[in-house]
Amino acid sequence: MPPLPLDTLVPIAVFLAMTLGAWAVMTIIADRPVNAEERLKRVLNPTAKRPDAASIGRQQDRLQAKVAQAATKLGQSLKPSNEAELGKIRLELLNAGFRGENAVAVYYGLKVLTMLLVVLVSAPLIVGKYGMTTTGLTYVVLAAGLGFYIPGIVLGNIKKRRMESIFLGLPDAIDLMVVCVEAGLGLDTAMRKVTSELATACPALCEEFAIANFQIQMGRARRDVLRDLGIRTGVDDLRALAAVIIQAEKFGSSIGSALRVQSDSMRVKRRQLAEERAAKTAVKIMIPLVLFIFPGVFVVLVGPAGIQIANQMMK
Repeated sequence: MPPLPLDTLVPIAVFLAMTLGAWAVMTIIADRPVNAEERLKRVLNPTAKRPDAASIGRQQDRLQAKVAQAATKLGQSLKPSNEAELGKIRLELLNAGFRGENAVAVYYGLKVLTMLLVVLVSAPLIVGKYGMTTTGLTYVVLAAGLGFYIPGIVLGNIKKRRMESIFLGLPDAIDLMVVCVEAGLGLDTAMRKVTSELATACPALCEEFAIANFQIQMGRARRDVLRDLGIRTGVDDLRALAAVIIQAEKFGSSIGSALRVQSDSMRVKRRQLAEERAAKTAVKIMIPLVLFIFPGVFVVLVGPAGIQIANQMMK
């Protein structure tokens, strides 16, 4: 079978990509209510009830449950049997905020689904250009490997952003805990206060504090809960905070003073991080400056002189 020419293959690939994109967009917005249609139905039938947010949320939950169920079935056979490897993957998912019972199976199922999707998209292009040759099969295998590792890259990005969010919101949370503790509240009550007050500013940290409070209410030792809190988030500063609180309770020292010292050190780290990023900005801006800004300025400044020189040379 001779390979298809590139000028024939590119329009087919573009048409397929546009069709899949339109189908995905229509699938996403299919269940969303249309305002004009809703108003017309209310005018024709005033007794009809509007679809509330709860019903829409239930539909989304059912869709997510179906996707998770399919991914679980696909990834169940790929789960590592080694307990060390399984614990490592589970810890990665916990650091990213995924605590479901079947999180590992869903993760590996998404790997399989992404691999199949990349193969389905790239295989016609590769086979059409290279044919059923060794080079074509090699590129298909490389595309399948890339699709298999894409969920891992996405998971690492989610984990990094979540850890950064917790790190940036931790000093403010500790300051509020210091105020609550010095006002006479207990540590558990102070954590609940932080959870309620900073739920909008730092939802990831407040979610972890809420889980820790729930575990303490269920009867677990505070030392174990704080240690698990540091491990579950993966943030070194939160682990240090847990160690400081455990030591303060063990030796009977003031928890407020220990939290204040810890908050000051974390603010220094946050300021140093901001200064580091500001220093890197001057280097990073050189790439768009050289590639996009300098050529335009060069054309504007040197273009007229170049045209005049060319005209004079032509004469």
